[in-house]
Amino acid sequence: MSRDVFVAGVGMIPFAKPGRSDPYFQMGSTATQLALADAGISYASVQQAYVGYVYGDSTAGQRALYEVGMSGIPIVNVNNNCSTGSTALFLARQAVASGAADCVLALGFEQMNPGALGSVYSDRPSPFDRFDEATDALVGNAEVPLALRYFGGAGKAHMEQYGTKLSTFAKIRAKASRHAARNPLALFRTEVSEEEVMAAPMMWQGVMTRLMACPPTCGAAAAIVVSEAYAGRHGLDHSVRIRAQAMTTDGPETFAARDMREVVGCSMARNAARQVYEQAGIDPSDVDVVELHDCFAHNELLTYEALGLCPVGGAEKFVLDGDNTYGGKFVTNPSGGLLSKGHPLGATGLAQCTELVQQLRGKADQRQVPEARLALQHNLGLGGACVVTLYERV
Repeated sequence: MSRDVFVAGVGMIPFAKPGRSDPYFQMGSTATQLALADAGISYASVQQAYVGYVYGDSTAGQRALYEVGMSGIPIVNVNNNCSTGSTALFLARQAVASGAADCVLALGFEQMNPGALGSVYSDRPSPFDRFDEATDALVGNAEVPLALRYFGGAGKAHMEQYGTKLSTFAKIRAKASRHAARNPLALFRTEVSEEEVMAAPMMWQGVMTRLMACPPTCGAAAAIVVSEAYAGRHGLDHSVRIRAQAMTTDGPETFAARDMREVVGCSMARNAARQVYEQAGIDPSDVDVVELHDCFAHNELLTYEALGLCPVGGAEKFVLDGDNTYGGKFVTNPSGGLLSKGHPLGATGLAQCTELVQQLRGKADQRQVPEARLALQHNLGLGGACVVTLYERV
């Protein structure tokens, strides 16, 4: 038996550059306290907690939550690369939906170092070995950071097949900056034009400039999920329901297709979105607002197609027509997305949740999408996992 699950509280701290944030445990405890206050409950009410982070030692979740309270509840630490935060939310929702608990916390945080992502453990095989081999075969061993080769290579494949222009990715980045300018929690709040994005240092000739990549970021975000009965008994806000949710991992096509778009998870996203639409009985056109995983401007464009927001091959037209922003078909990343809001890996999925819950409550201030009723979230982690979640205002 599956019960309806509601988001009763959300909390998020302002994102910061590496070296300018509090330690991870302070960020995590602060985000938790904000979510508890938003829900109107104490930590004593929380029955389970799922805590996500990528770079940190074992039981860092306990270290953060012990700052809030030591109640003896189960605390499960989660690491699923960049989809870590939404994986914590996925597990929290399952706990409530199954009846195992009535009030569960999902928390994500990250204390990052400057510069490109890299492996921590060099004395053992990397989980990305097969991804690296596929990337070498498809795009060569370019002298650029690995994540840039993954997503730049995927964007390059779209450019080669459909004639997508580099300026289209620049338009996506400029749009992100306009949205982030309205978000007091975003890392970068300065608007940049398409021309400024194009003029930024070239990181891969003809494929990507520096401003088309998200920055390393520190931050934390949290959500409280509850059953309908629990919300009713305690007078909690249950205006936002998790209508549907799916998590997928890689299939054979990731490597067999010999396509960088598959290597970076387009089929994972497509399959998760299909499951969500089928669970909810809706069409993509019914969605009002979207927070998607724009770790690079290239991935945002690819994800439009994977989520069914536009036809395959139609993403450039989608951008040029303005259908990815206010006044268009879908407002994508009203928060500013990873490109401007920032991407603290473990916190990203729960920051997306926070934005969409505020949108559906009608409390997103200058970013508010008028009459938003259905909100879609996409959070991707290579290696791999993808979580797609549909929220509904009830």
